[in-house]
Amino acid sequence: MESLVKKKYTLSWVLPYLLILTGLIGFIASFALTYDKVHLLQDPNYHPGCNLNPIVSCGSVMKTSQASLLGVPNTIFGLVSFSAQITLGVVLLAGAQLKRWFWIIVEITAIVGLIFTHYLFFQGVFRINAICPWCFSVWITTIPTVWYVTLFNLRQGYIRLPRSLNRLNGFLQRNHGNALASWYTVILLILLGHFWYYWKTLF
Repeated sequence: MESLVKKKYTLSWVLPYLLILTGLIGFIASFALTYDKVHLLQDPNYHPGCNLNPIVSCGSVMKTSQASLLGVPNTIFGLVSFSAQITLGVVLLAGAQLKRWFWIIVEITAIVGLIFTHYLFFQGVFRINAICPWCFSVWITTIPTVWYVTLFNLRQGYIRLPRSLNRLNGFLQRNHGNALASWYTVILLILLGHFWYYWKTLF
């Protein structure tokens, strides 16, 4: 029985649920931002409910040029990409076996999304000097999605590394949770350090 339990809770088993869960969170965040963006365009004096204080604010972020890409609001890209992610999770949950070329496309798309979200993180924190709560939700959920999709592709052999990196791959596979926790810790330290001038006034 113990061996069956261990076999059940593999990355292949968990990944569909992870994709659906993080996809739902990302979709809800993107929808909320789109809702507020539409109202802000209709009424420049509109105050989104996520404007909590001078630092934690959506409205100040929405009004910047970084809130759009090629004239299209970033939230639209979020709605499309997270919808696709949820669909992928459901398809996997239904037992579909996808080809290697498809997983390569998923990997490339995920990495592009990760780079874009980290770019927005940098812009929000160091250029706009604000933390959008809904954007933060997207940042936090994108990281484990990309991380575990990558580990899955490595385990399945869809991504083939040079033999010299096999030990590194094995280390990351065994310590995936610690690596993810370290990633989050770095983000937390950046937010604490950069906005410490405000956080310390709350004590």
